[in-house]
Amino acid sequence: MKAKDRAWEKRLRAKNRLKEKILAVLSWSAAIFTIGTLVFIVGFILVKGIPYIKPSLFSLTYTSDNVSLMPAMISTIMMTLMALIIAAPLGIGAAIYLVEYAKRGSKAVKLVRMTTETLSGIPSIVYGLFGLLFFVTSLGWGYSMLSGALTLSIMILPLIMRSSEEALKAVPENYREGAFGLGAGKLRTVFRIILPSAMPGILAGIILSIGRIVGETAALIYTAGTVAQIPANPMQSSRTLSVHMYALSSEGLHINEGYATAVVLLIVVVLINAASANIVKRIGRK
Repeated sequence: MKAKDRAWEKRLRAKNRLKEKILAVLSWSAAIFTIGTLVFIVGFILVKGIPYIKPSLFSLTYTSDNVSLMPAMISTIMMTLMALIIAAPLGIGAAIYLVEYAKRGSKAVKLVRMTTETLSGIPSIVYGLFGLLFFVTSLGWGYSMLSGALTLSIMILPLIMRSSEEALKAVPENYREGAFGLGAGKLRTVFRIILPSAMPGILAGIILSIGRIVGETAALIYTAGTVAQIPANPMQSSRTLSVHMYALSSEGLHINEGYATAVVLLIVVVLINAASANIVKRIGRK
């Protein structure tokens, strides 16, 4: 019996080692494929776009000759700030309510979460049509930065809300118990203990939201318009870098400048992610 048991154990170990090797090969293959795809896309954009980056692309005024991307870059920064100012407080506030104040397992909490998941799965073109019908047409705001920012804020609200909720849940329960034991109230505990501890996770969600804002095109075409100008106020139309790149490509007259815009957009996204990651690390150390 012992010999049979030993032989069975050897066969089992051999099968387990074989499974481990197969899983390792699949994991490495998936990683190499993912990295290779990323390198190919980035390399293709850089090779196509870098030769056509020239000073005229960074003029403050757009013309049909220079097809400057500077107005679009400034509009992108403005659009990002406006959308985050609207969506971040709402998303974080909703997450605080769901985690700290709402009764766990209640129907209201389930309804809010189901609604959030539904909103996160809606295509961006549907958001654009909604913004066109409601903000642009019904409210009479026309194609404007405000219409685009409000549409984008609705789009990124589920992402900020869910990431903030998960970050708040990850805070150890003894933090709350310790604060209550020292006599701190609920509001003071949330804003002085819980939020600072959850801030790295909350900022991670905001970083992802920034990436979606910067790369969004469909929703902004229907709400913010495609006017290549630096908006003097939120009620004027403008275009972001992604819309600018789409416009150049669809016209077919400035394909090379479109590739150059893609390079600048890629650099902007990398810089934003790097700066945000640095902020998260500093907050985490504190």
